[in-house]
Amino acid sequence: MNKIEQMLRLQQQLNDATNGENWEKGLTKNGKVIDWKRCTYLECAELIESYPWKHWKNIDAKPDYANIQIEAVDIWHFIMSQGLEDYKMKNLGSIEVLADTIHTLPNYEQFTAEITATTKNYYDQIEVVEVLMKTLFCGESTENLMEAFLDVAMQSGLNLDKLYRLYVGKNILNQFRQDHGYKEGSYIKIWNGEEDNVTMQRILEENENVTPEALYEALEEAYPEG
Repeated sequence: MNKIEQMLRLQQQLNDATNGENWEKGLTKNGKVIDWKRCTYLECAELIESYPWKHWKNIDAKPDYANIQIEAVDIWHFIMSQGLEDYKMKNLGSIEVLADTIHTLPNYEQFTAEITATTKNYYDQIEVVEVLMKTLFCGESTENLMEAFLDVAMQSGLNLDKLYRLYVGKNILNQFRQDHGYKEGSYIKIWNGEEDNVTMQRILEENENVTPEALYEALEEAYPEG
């Protein structure tokens, strides 16, 4: 199974477990309205906040690319969810068909290549993120949405392999959060002075070949007692 299809299947499983089956109809099992587009543009805003774009504050700061990559992975969760919903509700095909469609995007081949640092300045990078937001707001196709996301991912320092690695890490962290009271509001997000995302990234960096099961166990060991 290719990495795109595997990520789509993991996202389907996570959504089924978290929101209940038939979440594609726009409601969770608890009756809450699902709006993947709103989820996406709010994550885009959080990504933009990792750039020193403010002319009145911390004008000599540098972009926080570690956090930019995490925000991009969060966006990918929601972009995939939107794609899965679109393809099911519009009868466009199976997960395999969606994966094959992503493989044919104009910028996909570049996305599979080695990572190269972007030559865009901070403001041009932000505009790439805003193109993704515009694609959302204008109701463009799922394919255009995916293509716009790949542009954001690449300038954030992600290619297919790195996105896959971080996505699997965040997917397991999201499962861990749900299992430890995230939806109920009892989950502890700050672990020994740092966000759980940071702990997850460090575990991945220390062991690039860690399995999803081993990552979950490592998170369990690191989780602070309430």
